[in-house]
Amino acid sequence: MANVPSAGLAAADPRVLALAAQVTESREQDIPLLLLKLKGILNSASLGSEESKKIKQDIYSYDLTQYCMLVLRQDHFRLHGGWAAAAQLAEILSHCCVGLEVKEDPEEFYKKFLPSAIDNLLVLGRRLQARFIRAIKDEEKQDFLHWFQTVTDAICWLFGGHVQLAACVLQNDHFLQLLITDDVETAVLMMSVLHNLLKVNSSVLLQVDEETLHSVLDELVYKLSSTTNPVIGNAATKLLVVVAKFCKQLVKLLTTRYKGLKGLLSKQWTGKGFDRDLSQLLDLLYVEQSNGKGEMQRQHQAACIIQAMWRGFQTRKRLKKLPQAVTTLQRSFRAKREQELQHLKKQKEDEALKLQMQLQRQRAMRLFHERQLALLKIIHASQVGKYMEEMEGKSALTIQRFWRGYRARRNFHQQRQSLKEYKAAVVIQRAASQMSEERSKELHMQAQEKLAQFLLRNRLDQRAAQRRETLLAQVNTDVELLMNAPVLAETTEKDLDVFMSRSVPVATKARQSHNAMLKYTRWPWWKKLGDEFMEDDDIPDDDLNAELGTLFIGGRKSC
Repeated sequence: MANVPSAGLAAADPRVLALAAQVTESREQDIPLLLLKLKGILNSASLGSEESKKIKQDIYSYDLTQYCMLVLRQDHFRLHGGWAAAAQLAEILSHCCVGLEVKEDPEEFYKKFLPSAIDNLLVLGRRLQARFIRAIKDEEKQDFLHWFQTVTDAICWLFGGHVQLAACVLQNDHFLQLLITDDVETAVLMMSVLHNLLKVNSSVLLQVDEETLHSVLDELVYKLSSTTNPVIGNAATKLLVVVAKFCKQLVKLLTTRYKGLKGLLSKQWTGKGFDRDLSQLLDLLYVEQSNGKGEMQRQHQAACIIQAMWRGFQTRKRLKKLPQAVTTLQRSFRAKREQELQHLKKQKEDEALKLQMQLQRQRAMRLFHERQLALLKIIHASQVGKYMEEMEGKSALTIQRFWRGYRARRNFHQQRQSLKEYKAAVVIQRAASQMSEERSKELHMQAQEKLAQFLLRNRLDQRAAQRRETLLAQVNTDVELLMNAPVLAETTEKDLDVFMSRSVPVATKARQSHNAMLKYTRWPWWKKLGDEFMEDDDIPDDDLNAELGTLFIGGRKSC
């Protein structure tokens, strides 16, 4: 809602009032083109005059600057006027803010509105930079570069009128992203923005945090080391000269953090057309190095003395501990030798045990084969096959028993950790909260009620499932009988009995199940082996289940 001026102040500019009314009543997509009229209103008064200040005050009071910021946040590709309108609105916003004297709630303007305006302008600059890099046609690239330069000029104009925004711009992540680019044109423009920042506030690099300072300096040195373009080299060199002149404290940082900078500047950039700035930078770096050389020598001598004293102390300390070290070394050697002897002894015992077990196994196998031959001599020839089947069955049972034991042990080891965690949780829960007897009884009664409800509901579900299975089996049986029934002309009384009585299909299905069970029991033992063994009372797989759905049990199941 617009901040309408009070009645005691001078009347607002009628052009601003009319434009504010149009913006309020217009559609959202028409607002950007309406806001462009602010440029003519601002240009109607001379810069710095009382009339200009009054117009800017009216524009801010009727929230037209807020509308400009809202438009800058939108997707300009879909707005009327596109990127050109966005660039002009950025210029209008910066001109509206510079020279504006806010009398009502100035803290809102200086601490919230201006930083938000800077952030929106930098975001718009990043979008234009990305569009310029992706553009293919020369005409499009020139347009995006022109709009990008308009936005950067607006940023410079804004922090030039409000010096406190210099640190805000430098610490903004979007500014660092704009500076970190391999494109020549936009990189030069961003370095010019940084140059204007240092001119407006020469100590701004000392006001930001150390990470931001290092990021900016790293990017400038990287541009000098990674490219041979003289335009980039000239801009980066001029910036470092400004940094070294305005911020004497940063010259030491340049010499210590970037030790190969002087050699890089001398070898790579000499004779590239900006030797004057290059010579100034090298002179500043060499002066700082010469001033710090005497201090470095004194520090080196002090370090040598400290190291000599420390080495002497360590030597005397080792000489005092030498007898104890010899004793410790002898003890360690004897312990290691004893350990090796124990290992050799254990290895020999294991080999002897392995050999003994192999001999016992061979002896047991020989006795087993001798017993087999003796039994074959005793058993009649007609009983040999039966005897071999019995032995195979016993062997299969033995293999199954050992396999089940192995599988149970494996599952136990896998579940041991979970069991430990469960027991630990139970112990923690018991130690954390002691439940009263009344609460325990109440929980027990609730559990009993829920269990009874579950059992009742489960019983009802089982009965319903049995009824469904019965009806389905009856339908399947009737369908099968109808499919196999003869035509009416060939029907006999025997065929009628099939439909009148349910005993015939029941007997047929029982006979099929019996035959399938007999076939399963006659399988050899090796066919019954698998990953999961079936119990004796399990129903065989496919032979018994082939037509289980078609079985009908006469009558109604009792509930």
